[in-house]
Formats: sequence, structure tokens, C-alpha cells
Amino acid sequence: MKQYRRNRPIRMADLSSQYLRLKEEIDASVQNVFESAAFINGAPVKIFCDRLASYMNVPHVIPCANGTDALRLALLALDIGYGDEVIAPAFTYIAPLEAIASVGASPVVVDVDPETFNINPELLEEAMSVHTKAIIAVHLFGQSCDMEAIQKIAGKYGLAIIEDNAQSLGASYTFSDNHSKKTGTTGHIGTTSFFPTKPLACYGDGGALFTSDNHLAEQLRLLANHGQTEKYRHKIIGCNSRLDTVQAAILNVKMDYLDTFAARRRQLASRYDGALKSCTDILLPAKCEYTTHVYHQYTIRVQNGKRDALKAYLTEKDILTMIYYPLPVYEQEAYRQVVRLSGEPDESKRLCNEVLSLPIHSEMTDEMQTYIIDTIGRFFQ
Repeated sequence: MKQYRRNRPIRMADLSSQYLRLKEEIDASVQNVFESAAFINGAPVKIFCDRLASYMNVPHVIPCANGTDALRLALLALDIGYGDEVIAPAFTYIAPLEAIASVGASPVVVDVDPETFNINPELLEEAMSVHTKAIIAVHLFGQSCDMEAIQKIAGKYGLAIIEDNAQSLGASYTFSDNHSKKTGTTGHIGTTSFFPTKPLACYGDGGALFTSDNHLAEQLRLLANHGQTEKYRHKIIGCNSRLDTVQAAILNVKMDYLDTFAARRRQLASRYDGALKSCTDILLPAKCEYTTHVYHQYTIRVQNGKRDALKAYLTEKDILTMIYYPLPVYEQEAYRQVVRLSGEPDESKRLCNEVLSLPIHSEMTDEMQTYIIDTIGRFFQ
């Protein structure tokens, strides 16, 4: 294998190289939008939603402006608001809590499983109150939460399930009877983001919701489009949250490569696993039997207080890494007075001090990865 030449930093994602790989197709698709001048709700939006619905095997895909809007729209469609509580994980990006608080409900955070980083179903019941209306299951870093366990508890107490699938689009969950469903389609409403670094990514903001419920689909469409049943006829109070046509045109191209990109990330993850398993200061990301993994992130745990030193060393060697997430959501200044904490989220605290995400993306070469692995090895010598 030829040696990697350090002519530029190795980034967490390489959007430029991916664009150059798909340039001819993307340019043609976008050019068609410019020529049609149908920039809002043009034909590519419906084409994309139909294709994504087929891929997800779900009857309804509702486009929107971004993943955070998707979460908020899901809560509104489920009639969740003031006086209600919604359970969410303590270790996640802020968007689920932001959406809950924005509709007037109260977030209740519970700890996560230390191996999968996903919400721990065993802690859900003790987090509930008479005000609990829903659970937001965040499929973090590329693999599913334990949805069968979550469904069992939600069904017992009549709770709605919202899936935040922004980081795991393309993954599948397998139930105990061996049937599988795509993440984002096992709850009442699934949400996703098309942010530029996500598994299915546009070149700006974008999002979507998934549901098999006809009534919820109708509500979501109304909410996302000013509450309109037809132009200038407003049935409910809605908002303006649209996926624009240019972004849909880009996504239509990338749909053809979604599984190919995931396969490459899985291949890279397997190489990381093999090369780093002997390092006693590193805990590798867990792979659960009940879910496939699309490795939106390859996130290790660096123990014995060495995480920040390793990050600094890799940066010095032109390897860019990220800490997702350095501060638990319940400790964020904006949410300290809003969140109800269920139990002591000790695992989430530890994760915030130990996690480090290494570069992993569809454009990464074997030479780049070997350089990363060798550099990590030299740090721990």
C-alpha cells in the first residue's frame, strides 16, 4: 500500500471530493431546476419523497426545512404542548430538547447505554409521570436504539414514539421474530436531517418525516405548509418549513449512492476495529445484533484521562477529530431550568469526558486510514 502524503488535513467529512465524484450528475440535476424555475415545491421534491418512501418502505414521507423542524412538527402533530412531558436521552445533540421546549412541553432526560450510546430502555419507566406523552428515541452515530424494548414500554403506557433518525438513515432494526424495518419507521413518526454531513446529505439544510399513519401524515403536511388545505385556506395554525427544489434535486442524485456510501463506512469501521482492538486505553464502538450500523460516526472511548491529549496530538498530525458531545444536554445553560432529570446520568457524564469521533467518510482512502491508525498507535507507544 502506498504511503499517505500529508498535503492537507484529513477531515471528518470530505464534501468537496464527494461532489467531484458526483459532479456531472449533480450539476445536471440542479441545472434542470434552474431551467424550470420551479424553485419551491418543484417536481424533484415529490420525486425525492416518493423514492425515499419506497426505500424506507413507508407510505408517507413529508419534507421539511431541517431536522429540528421535523422534530418540532412531529410533536405538534401528536398534540404535545404545555403541561406535557417528553422523554429524551441525556447524551445527544440539543435538537430533541430544543424541539420539546419550543412547543411548551418539558424534557425529561434519562441516561444511556454506555456501549451503544443510545437511550437505555430499562430506565424509561422510572422517568415517567402522569404528564408523560412521548419518547424521543435518538438513533445515535449510525445504529438503532433497542426499539422492541421501547415499543413494549410505550405500548404499556400509551405513549407516542418519535424516532430521531438524522444520524442513522439507512440502518435497519431486526425484531425478535426476525422481521426488519428501517430505522425511522418503527415508531409513530420518524424524523431525519439532510444536513451536509449526514448519511443522506444535501448542500444546505433539509429534513423529512416518516409515518404510516394517514391522519398524522395529513397533520404534518398541514403544519409544514402554513396549515393550508389549499392556497389561502388555512385549517390549522402551521408554519413554513419546506425542502427547496434545488436540495431535492441533489438528494435525488445521492439516493442512488446511499447504500454504497454506508458500505464504504462499514468497511472503514471494520479496519478501525481490527487495528485498534489491542489498544487498552480505547473502547471500540459496540455493534448490536439487533441493528445494522451505517457509521455516521466512528466514536471511540478514550480512557484514563487521555482523550484530550490524543485529540491534540492527532490535530498536530493533520488529523481532525470531533467530540460529540462535550457537555450533557441537561447541563446546557439554556436548559438547566427546563429539564427534569430522571436519576443520575452517570454514563452520559463519562461519555462526555471520553468520546472521540475519528474521521470516517465515503471518500476516505485506505492510505488515509492507515496513517490515522499508525498515528494513534504512536501516541499510545
